Amino acid sequence: MKELTVAEATENIYASLRADNADIDAHIATLKAALTREGKKQAVFDPARLAQNNRSGRKLMQAYFRQRGVSVSFSE
Repeated sequence: MKELTVAEATENIYASLRADNADIDAHIATLKAALTREGKKQAVFDPARLAQNNRSGRKLMQAYFRQRGVSVSFSE
C-alpha cells in the first residue's frame, strides 16, 4: 500500500467529511502517520471546505482529532 502525503491524507478527510464521516477514523490514522513521516506537528484545514464551518463545528473537529492524536489548525 502506498504511503500518502499529508496533502493526500487531508483530501481523503475532506471527502470523508462530505460522505457523512465515512471511515473517518482510518483517514485520521493515515493523516497521523503522514504527519509523523513528514515531521509536521499539525494538520491544517481550510474552514471553507468543512461541512460545519462555524466555531462550534471547528472546535468539535479539533477535539475529535486531538483524541486520536492529531493536532488541527485552520487556515485563514
